[in-house]
Amino acid sequence: MTGDGFSGAIFDVDGVLVDSPHERAWKDSLRELMKGEWADIAPSTSWSPEAFTSQVYQEQMSGKPRRAGALAALRYFGVPDAESRADVYGAHKQDILVKLIEAGDFRAYPDALRFVLACKDVGLRLAAASSSKNAGLFLRQIRLDTFAEQEGLSYDFLTPGLTLLDAFDVDISGRDFAHGKPHPEIFLTAADELGYAPAQVFVVEDAVSGIQAAKAGGMAAVGVSRADDFDALAAQNADIVVRSLDEIDVSALARHELVTK
Repeated sequence: MTGDGFSGAIFDVDGVLVDSPHERAWKDSLRELMKGEWADIAPSTSWSPEAFTSQVYQEQMSGKPRRAGALAALRYFGVPDAESRADVYGAHKQDILVKLIEAGDFRAYPDALRFVLACKDVGLRLAAASSSKNAGLFLRQIRLDTFAEQEGLSYDFLTPGLTLLDAFDVDISGRDFAHGKPHPEIFLTAADELGYAPAQVFVVEDAVSGIQAAKAGGMAAVGVSRADDFDALAAQNADIVVRSLDEIDVSALARHELVTK
């Protein structure tokens, strides 16, 4: 990209690029704990399998580092000694998540892969910036060369064996930052490692905390509504909210515009 257009794009992973089993792992883990070693305190909480909804996951946990997400959920459900229990909950969730990933229990969003390919094609430098330490496990299993072939897409940069992880110029996923989202540290670091000022990049996020982080860092933000959260993302002043990244007009990025086709 030249002139005043966007130079880079920063992508969250879970919920943006990949329909991962994070939400399921968090739910299954807390259910197992509440019906197992935490059964004695379960009656004193507001937790139930039915109460742990997708909305709770999106509003309380999505986009946050593991311990912060665990602590947010335990506090939401009024679990006693939440601080001391957060590490146990987070570790149990991680064990479940790894098993789900190894079993291939996830999929990439086709619209996201098309958008990544299109952004690379117009010359944007790309960064993956997820709070999750598991992001790389997903990204390296997703083949862009075979996806492009299936979609009938052809790009000069496609090479045999090219993975989604390979497509990113920078990957800072899973790093330990002093501040988690909604603090902008992770996105500011990604922009810096891409070599651009915050105003030169846009962030693609599906979580309220992620939109907040992008805007706090002085960056444009694309909200992707994968759940029933379109209005919630828009309320955080996302520059544009879409239900599919296919809606974005890639040609307008050269004008520093985030608009639909």
